[in-house]
Amino acid sequence: MKKIILPIIITLVFGFISFYFGCPPINVKSPDFWGFLFSLIICFLIAFIIFGKFIKSEKIWVGIKNSSGNFTIDKSKINMKLVKTIAFAVGALIVLYILLILTASPLLRAKSYQQMLSVKDGNFNKEISEIPISQIPIVDKDTAERLGLREIGGIVDLVSQFEVAETYTQINLKNVPTRVSPLGYADFIKWMSNNKNGIPYYVTIDMATQETDLVKLEKGIKYSPFEYFNRDLMRHLRFKYPAALMEDPSFEVDDNGNPYWIVSLYDYKIGFIGGKDTTGILMVNAVTGETSKYSVSDIPKWVDRVYPSDMVIEQINNWGKYKNGFWNSVIGQKGVLQCTDGYNYIALNDDVWLYTGVTSVSSDQSNLGFVLINLRTKETKYYPINGAEEYSAMGSAEGKVQEKGYIATFPILINIAGEPTYFISLKDNEGLVKSYAFVSVKNYQTVGVGDTIAAAQSQYASLLGNKQSTAQSITVTGNIESISTAVKGGNTIYYIKLTGNDDIFVASIEISDFLPTLKQGDYISAEYTKDAGGLCRVSSIKKGSI
Repeated sequence: MKKIILPIIITLVFGFISFYFGCPPINVKSPDFWGFLFSLIICFLIAFIIFGKFIKSEKIWVGIKNSSGNFTIDKSKINMKLVKTIAFAVGALIVLYILLILTASPLLRAKSYQQMLSVKDGNFNKEISEIPISQIPIVDKDTAERLGLREIGGIVDLVSQFEVAETYTQINLKNVPTRVSPLGYADFIKWMSNNKNGIPYYVTIDMATQETDLVKLEKGIKYSPFEYFNRDLMRHLRFKYPAALMEDPSFEVDDNGNPYWIVSLYDYKIGFIGGKDTTGILMVNAVTGETSKYSVSDIPKWVDRVYPSDMVIEQINNWGKYKNGFWNSVIGQKGVLQCTDGYNYIALNDDVWLYTGVTSVSSDQSNLGFVLINLRTKETKYYPINGAEEYSAMGSAEGKVQEKGYIATFPILINIAGEPTYFISLKDNEGLVKSYAFVSVKNYQTVGVGDTIAAAQSQYASLLGNKQSTAQSITVTGNIESISTAVKGGNTIYYIKLTGNDDIFVASIEISDFLPTLKQGDYISAEYTKDAGGLCRVSSIKKGSI
């Protein structure tokens, strides 16, 4: 009995260290748990072989060193019965695990996989309304990173201690598509110097205007993936919920600007470990670490990211793959659909929806339609619209400016005059946006390109046959009472107030070169649309009447 105590102690120490730094769930449905368990067994066997059967005799260890000077083990001193028992148990566990995996095989459960999504047909023009050009999201993750670095780079004390994390979650903040990301410690030494007060800021970027704000917190963020030891976010949650199956966290802020981490919980719905699906969330106050658990039916409305993108993409593929059973997905493949290679997000009704094209398995560079999934509720809609897949549209946009060598970003799906349209930003080799493109989904040869969004849309509308925009624009005239400017996202923005009118009219220098000549008392006419925040976004302006 004494000879087994040391191997047990070594295994317990190894297990504690592995659990503390690896944070595996103590849950038999997790592959990480099985890896953790097998590592403990292997650790015990090695420790038992090395330490468990050596016999001490005065000053030497019997059966350790042979005549050649190599260290060996006296097999006669090893309890082979115990070793065989452990080996048999490990083998039995492996066989059991393989059998449990087979219970969730699509070969046996194809219908269950196909029905994990409840997909309804949607009406594109009715459900995806046209938005004013001033509200089209133009900031992708790469651009967001550049804007964030530029914002923090202007504050010397910050940039020497912190860096902007690469999170940049896309959310709807007060019905405005926004990317948000916290700061993180520059390195471990900087953490040592600053962790007492926590991370003092997070960044928000308006995806339409590129307006970037560095939001100062009254109390710093003390729970995040950028912390160490017990304040590391996943370790903090693992100690509270040792058996929980958790996805990677996403950073969000509520309508009052309070920072939170949203961690999706999941379980397997098919067999033992098949049909992965979200069951709820853990909502962690990033400042205090206070944690609340919600089921999918009672999640707060402001939370946008509940269902991870990779999970829903897999469910879309299963929906399209197993419509006619497992064997049809392998042989014949009649009616088998799959997602295109990329996806993006759009904002609808204050929620974030993932969209992706759906094509046939033959990969013929055309889409049969689109799928939109609400990442908060998993409501899923299918739009049977035939057209070009996203990468074909990107190539067509690049072809329009091929002499400049611009690179297309992955498109956003929008509605332009009732036409399903890809909106694409075109960047130079330095990653700076230089141009914009609108590409028809139905005919990717119909491409409008311009140095401004307004110019690109105007060209595109002309190519569509001068269809009138369905967005409701309003015409206003009057004398300028006051005019002021601000620089946002590298562009000059003009704020105009007219005599006798309480509205504030916002115009970008992109829409007219004569804006700098305007002064108090000038008579102007302008077309505008009012956004969700009450600002009047001007799309065209000139002196006199339009």
